[in-house]
Amino acid sequence: MLAEGLIDLVHQIQEQRCEMQTVEVKAAKEGCPSRLYDTLSSFSNQDDGGVIVFGLDERQGFEVVGVYDAQDLQKHVAEQCSQMQPSVRAVFTVASVADKMIVSAEIPGIDMSDRPCYYRGRGRLKGSFVRVGDADEPMTEYEVYSYEAFRKKYRDEIEPVDRATKSTLDAQKLGHYLSSITSSKPNLAQLDDDTVLELMSITRDGVPTLAGVMLFSLYPQAYFPQLSIVATVIPGTEPGVVDGEGNRFLDNKRIEGTLDEQLAEALAFVRSNMKVATRIDPKTGKRTDRDEYPVEAVRELILNALIHRDYSVHTQGMPIQILMYRGRLEIVNPGGLYGRLTVDDLGKMQPDTRNPVIATAMEALGKTENRYSGIPTVRRLLAEAGMPAPVFESSRGQFRVTVMGKQAREERCIAVIDDTGLTEQQRKIAEFCAEKPRSRSELAELLGAQAAYVMRRYVNPMVESGMLVLSLPETPRSSRQRFTTADRLVIRRP
Repeated sequence: MLAEGLIDLVHQIQEQRCEMQTVEVKAAKEGCPSRLYDTLSSFSNQDDGGVIVFGLDERQGFEVVGVYDAQDLQKHVAEQCSQMQPSVRAVFTVASVADKMIVSAEIPGIDMSDRPCYYRGRGRLKGSFVRVGDADEPMTEYEVYSYEAFRKKYRDEIEPVDRATKSTLDAQKLGHYLSSITSSKPNLAQLDDDTVLELMSITRDGVPTLAGVMLFSLYPQAYFPQLSIVATVIPGTEPGVVDGEGNRFLDNKRIEGTLDEQLAEALAFVRSNMKVATRIDPKTGKRTDRDEYPVEAVRELILNALIHRDYSVHTQGMPIQILMYRGRLEIVNPGGLYGRLTVDDLGKMQPDTRNPVIATAMEALGKTENRYSGIPTVRRLLAEAGMPAPVFESSRGQFRVTVMGKQAREERCIAVIDDTGLTEQQRKIAEFCAEKPRSRSELAELLGAQAAYVMRRYVNPMVESGMLVLSLPETPRSSRQRFTTADRLVIRRP
């Protein structure tokens, strides 16, 4: 950045009085900080990289204290950058603020195929970090593995399964698969069945693979008890809420079987538990039923979870979750987005496929088109139903999609009473969070300011006064925290 940009950044930090997702502050008045490795790693491992600003003292309210020696500081920071794997190439800027020298080091985000960036002195598992708000947190073993799995193209779905034999597969379903796949591939049709199963990675050396078990086993959960779906209906809008009789769940079911069996049973569960609005046309007397959620959209989302979840040993103990709250549906599957794909890219570009064998087999079985049309279809169906677009969230550990029910959205009445004394910013937040639960980043984008500043200045006071409700009250600082306008507020618009 230019010196003017650095000075503007210093003023922004001082105004907001906090570090940020992409900004770290170091005093460096007495010398170069000796342990920058955590921040160098975390900034390198996020797409936007980050900036380390030297010469501000957080303990003194981010006052400009200046660096001890701008030239020597850059030298020592560069030395620490060279001890990272891969080496970090920082870009330095020097500027003068209040007659004191400040220095910034811009740390670029590295390519996905080179992650995680880590400190060589501590190794990949202990030296890899991820940025969480204004803190550098050690990566979990799974987070490190997820990057390595993409880089080295691990194929967890084609690992042979201990104790599984071809005799444990459903012969009828397997025959249908073989017929479907050979009918469209004449060259495969010339080979015997066992050879086709080997080529398609349903078996390896005669032993069923994980994909083969999950697609064709008579009972896959004998080998993988948690590779299932846990579906739950919750009486309120958040976990832990009970109904008038003290029940935490209105319905609760573990769904097992092969992938296509899980799909059918999960869809039936959602259909039996969602609301259905009935309208009678006063002129024709014709009855029209409208589901709370478009069934075809729900099917696509469940199918995506089954096909694209992580099947590695790190997540084999984690089932897919279907959570039906009052007014919204959430589907959570283990493993974040795979490869270079981001949430913003969903439905707009061809993604890297984590489980190509499963995806191809489900296409052959007629369960999916496998043309990357699922997400666009979901968005279209929700829009046609007059519903908000689905909300997608991805971390290295899980992927979550949230769909707001149309009926709940129409029936809910919220707002800001004129005499509550809210500022214009808080009024915006209240109305914004009335539509659906919102994240910290969404609120920051709404007001055009850093998340930490928005939280401290506006959101936290609204939570304390009861105007906003936390989705996770027991863990208020959770990265999954969402904020909803309290039902007791009533909007009055002039």
